[in-house]
Amino acid sequence: MAKNEKKINNWRDKYRFTVVNDTTFEEVWRIKLTQYNAFLLSTFLLLFIIGATTCIIAFTNLRNFIPGYPDVTMRRNILMSAIRLDSLDRELALRDKYFANLNAIIAGREPAGSYSAQDTSGNYRAIKFKSIPEDSALRAQVESSERYNLTLGPTSQEAVTSLASLHFFPPVKGVISGHFDIRSKHFGTDIVTRPNSPVSAALDGTVIFTGWTMETGFVIEVQHQNNIVSVYKHNESLLKETGDLVRAGEPISIVGSTGELYTSGPHLHFEIWYKGSPLDPEEHILF
Repeated sequence: MAKNEKKINNWRDKYRFTVVNDTTFEEVWRIKLTQYNAFLLSTFLLLFIIGATTCIIAFTNLRNFIPGYPDVTMRRNILMSAIRLDSLDRELALRDKYFANLNAIIAGREPAGSYSAQDTSGNYRAIKFKSIPEDSALRAQVESSERYNLTLGPTSQEAVTSLASLHFFPPVKGVISGHFDIRSKHFGTDIVTRPNSPVSAALDGTVIFTGWTMETGFVIEVQHQNNIVSVYKHNESLLKETGDLVRAGEPISIVGSTGELYTSGPHLHFEIWYKGSPLDPEEHILF
């Protein structure tokens, strides 16, 4: 019993911690603690430090520096960034391949990947073609039923050879504000450019019409070879007259905003017609 009482007394004995000036021996600061109070104080300080650290990590941006702690939104953003980076790498690879093939074509070499090996797995020389009565009867029936169909017939190669070999001169340089749309009966392309800019002829040809219309203002039309007609509308003024010969790139009018309909500012409405059918100018000209 005596030993237990002695241990309890030692646990509750008071101790003094004093700070003394070494020169004057003046007592600057002191504190009295028992072992029990010291244990409680140390425990409180430890819990306070742990709680404060937890709150700082949980409610501040420091938690983002802990591996594996990012939330769902951040993980989603990281995943989307990785996907976009992969797509960008793929697009850059395609662009590099495109320019490499373009340089090869300009230099007269064969583009990479254009070679296709011949299939030698089959014996095509042993194939024999012969007509059968059923096939001949079906062919005759189809030809007789489609005899008066105006949409059929031999396809003229003039469109392919002529349009592919032509170089259209851009009438103006600017921003496209209206695209070709045959469904809405918009048979041309609207190009916004600086006011009073010259409008150039797209090809060599002859002016077949110059005049004024209420809807599109001053209009000029030029007839070219291969049954091609170019139309220029909403001009401020016309520089050519009907019957004049023009060269590609030669100014024929001035950009304006004339006409009571279909205009909201200075621009050029440009059309290309081939054999009476409208073509999309953006497929042939880089504005």
